Amino acid sequence: MPNVWLAAGEKAASLDDLVSGVDDGILIDGRGSYSIDHQRYNFQFGGDAFREIKGGKVGAMIADVAYQSRTPDFWQACDLLGDQTTWQNVGLNRDGKGEPGQINAMSHGCPASRFRGITVIRTE
Repeated sequence: MPNVWLAAGEKAASLDDLVSGVDDGILIDGRGSYSIDHQRYNFQFGGDAFREIKGGKVGAMIADVAYQSRTPDFWQACDLLGDQTTWQNVGLNRDGKGEPGQINAMSHGCPASRFRGITVIRTE
C-alpha cells in the first residue's frame, strides 16, 4: 500500500469556512474504526473525536459515530477541500488489508474536507 495523500484545495478555505456552510452535520477528527470490503467499494469509518455542527457553528462533542458509503459516491459527495493550512499527515502502522493481514508502515494526508449526503450512523 503506498502512502496516499489528497492535495489541499487551491482556493483559501479554512476549517471555519468549511463548517460555516453546514446547517446540520458532524465534524469528524482523526482515524477510528473501519470496515471495508475486499474490492474497496463499500466502507464504514469512524474517527477519534466528533462534534455537532448546527447553523454553521461547531457545537457539543458527541460519541459513537461512523459514516458509510460506496467509494464513488463518497468522492462525488466532496464539495469543498480545505487549503494548505488545514492539511495534516498521519502515520499508520498497518494498512488493514490482505488475508492474512498486512503490516506496513505508511502515511495518509489530507486537508479538512466537506462531504454532503453521506450516511452517518450511531455505533453504540
